[in-house]
Amino acid sequence: MTTEQGMNDWLGLANSVHVVTGAASGIGAAIACALAVAGARVVLLDRDLEGCEAVQAKLADSAGRHMSLACDVANENEVQQAAQAVAAAMGQVDGLVNGAGILQPGKLADMTIAQWQHVLAVNLTGYWLCAREFGHQMREQQCGSIVHISSVSASQPQTWSGAYSPSKAGVAMLSRQLAAEWGREGIRSNCVSPGMIKTDLSATFYAQPGITQQREVFTANRRIGQPDDIANAVLFLLSRRADYINGADLGVDGGLPCMLMDQVPRPGFSAH
Repeated sequence: MTTEQGMNDWLGLANSVHVVTGAASGIGAAIACALAVAGARVVLLDRDLEGCEAVQAKLADSAGRHMSLACDVANENEVQQAAQAVAAAMGQVDGLVNGAGILQPGKLADMTIAQWQHVLAVNLTGYWLCAREFGHQMREQQCGSIVHISSVSASQPQTWSGAYSPSKAGVAMLSRQLAAEWGREGIRSNCVSPGMIKTDLSATFYAQPGITQQREVFTANRRIGQPDDIANAVLFLLSRRADYINGADLGVDGGLPCMLMDQVPRPGFSAH
């Protein structure tokens, strides 16, 4: 174990096995890297196998400790096969991070049913499938933690984004229902809801002049989040330090929801 891992061992994640979906890039990749630094063994799942392998190559103590698998979380057979492969190669699974997701712009009035169902299949059904398959072993061992990556868009509608907000609202309820049904079996299920996070997928937004500054004023922290901000919260919820946290939805958004009234003109009440 490296010195950095030892400093982070207060989480108690050393030598645990955690599955991360959507691990080829962005938030999922950051979570996988953070888990490895904490001493965990990481399984990286994504449709992009090359991306997973590239991330795996960067993980702490990568030789023989981690594995990458190609998996479409919306495909039941592929999820079942992935769960079987992980059980055979890694043994006990201690935690799952449901992080795979897609965002497709579109007006609700103009969407086709295929477009609607595709987003729900990945963002919601895929979360349930992974929880069901990787949860089998956790329930047998009467111990495990599942963290679902939701969004502030679960509670605040993100217009012109098709089925994204409804899918993330579904994730929040799925997480609570899993907590209610599986809590008695030693399983914890929680959500992390990111706000504005700068990733490869959102980089085009911030490449536009002035966008970063315009967005920053909507956060109490006056900055845009980074994937590591989400990873830090996820690792806490995965750990036994969060053993009495179940069915929670943790907003990691720099104080975005509390800034609504600050955007309303109020002469005489401005700090400037």
